[in-house]
Amino acid sequence: MNSPNPTHNAHAQSWVTSANVAGCDFPIQNLPFSVFRRAGSNEAFRGGVAIGDQVIDMAQVARTACLDGLAQAAAENCARPALNDFFAMGPKAWKALRHSLFELLEKAFYGPKVDALRGCLIPQSEVEFTVPTAMGDYTDFYTSIDHARNIGKMIRPDDPVSSNFQWMPIAYHGRVSSIGVSGQSFRRPMGQAMPPGASAPVYGPCARLDYELELGVYIGQGNAQGEPIALADAEPHIFGICLLNDWSARDIQFWEMAPLGPFLGKNFCTTISPWIVTMEALEPYRQAWNRPANEPQPLAYLDSPANRAQGALDISLEVLLETDKLRAEGKGPARLSGTSFKHQYWSVAQMVTHHTMGGCNLRSGDLLGSGTISGPGEGEAGAMIELTYGGSKPMPLGNGETRGFLQDGDAVILRGWCEKPGYARIGFGESKGTILPAIGK
Repeated sequence: MNSPNPTHNAHAQSWVTSANVAGCDFPIQNLPFSVFRRAGSNEAFRGGVAIGDQVIDMAQVARTACLDGLAQAAAENCARPALNDFFAMGPKAWKALRHSLFELLEKAFYGPKVDALRGCLIPQSEVEFTVPTAMGDYTDFYTSIDHARNIGKMIRPDDPVSSNFQWMPIAYHGRVSSIGVSGQSFRRPMGQAMPPGASAPVYGPCARLDYELELGVYIGQGNAQGEPIALADAEPHIFGICLLNDWSARDIQFWEMAPLGPFLGKNFCTTISPWIVTMEALEPYRQAWNRPANEPQPLAYLDSPANRAQGALDISLEVLLETDKLRAEGKGPARLSGTSFKHQYWSVAQMVTHHTMGGCNLRSGDLLGSGTISGPGEGEAGAMIELTYGGSKPMPLGNGETRGFLQDGDAVILRGWCEKPGYARIGFGESKGTILPAIGK
């Protein structure tokens, strides 16, 4: 964990004027990374950095004389079709590139390097994105105690939270092949489910399709097999964070979960936002990580003064729903809920440390899901199953429609941002996925 530095200066502005507009997700204080190409082209995908409504083409930057030294080497790795090699370079290279771009983008900076950088900008409206890393593995955690309690009350009213939840970050291994980037459409999954009161399962389209509001955590540098990452060393292994929707087929999921856990109820689709906000950009929005004194305290390997002092991240999040009817009426999406990542029961560093304690080797570009993010207040649930109490209390959308679970044609939009007095507001863009009808009966 680092202290705020000049790239966090709230007064800094860019010569890219769209980056200075109030409410912009991508001011000069952010500079998140993605992988893109011009929409509809046969160009190679390559790394990009957001500034205002533009993308900095890192392949073009690497061919100019804008950068030198470690920043130039980082740009060359960032110019590739996946960001793995750039991530593997480690925090010094990440910082060198981000700080060099910040300096060149500042409003007061002039010269031939700035002129060269101007030629590397492409409007975001003209590009398309892809998954930014070649992911070896994807692990989805379960780290919101409010979500656990809300779900547990429906399944186990007398014992809503499992005894291990408060002792370790629980997780399962997900499916990399079905991870897609914002803007994707996917088919409603088919599967087995056990209807209430039935004696045998039925096969058919999922009837209780849901979303889960999550964050995705990208591993920067990995670790050797058999060499755990201590909590004090976890932060340098984390490159940054994106938005993540862990789509969930609840009827399929609840039938299949005994005794091994999620499978077909989760593996059909996961939607991530294209932009990865670096941990360095998130430094000003850290908060103390607290555990109530009357609850179990972490074991020694999951506890440290630094994690307690700054382990939590105050990332504001919201979920919106766009239906066929809302689109036809020309109305914007309906807001379903909002919360903050600061309420999560386990920190990102604790997730990384626990993941590796048995000797598991994480690799550059691997993705971790935070688990559903739900807060303690009314309207802070991160999944529809919570908001509608298992579909029994459908949620009004403000146009005469209601939803207990998601319907074909629905699009779920996740948004996130950070703001704090004395610092610039930075955003994550959005994660949007649209549901298509199932194939097969």
